[in-house]
Amino acid sequence: MKKILCVLTALSVSTANSQIAQDKQMHFAAGGLASGFGYTYVFEKTQDKTKATLAGIGLAILAGTIKETIDSSQHRNKFDVEDLAATTLGGITISVTINLIKNDRNNKKIRKRRLGLSLGKNRGRRKSNRNN
Repeated sequence: MKKILCVLTALSVSTANSQIAQDKQMHFAAGGLASGFGYTYVFEKTQDKTKATLAGIGLAILAGTIKETIDSSQHRNKFDVEDLAATTLGGITISVTINLIKNDRNNKKIRKRRLGLSLGKNRGRRKSNRNN
């Protein structure tokens, strides 16, 4: 649910800005969508956030490059680097946001250990000498 909310928020914020051309907004949204799929797929397979983030960004770049290559083959059209940049920025935004929001159990344990907080009933306590 958090992922869906994050994607919807990012997409609504990107389309709310009327100073950016609608074409660039659509590229940003497409990059975010591709990135979300790439991140989710790779994370489910590897459980590695770094690989998932890179895969999400890479898929957004790949989708933008393919789209612009197809566009450049059409009559009176060219490869638009700004469109590719908008797609890539959408991918970076979504992948990094999902990575920051994704909060699994192991990360909570690691943070608690770094802060010196106890994790259970007897963790962090000194053992008493019961043999005396």
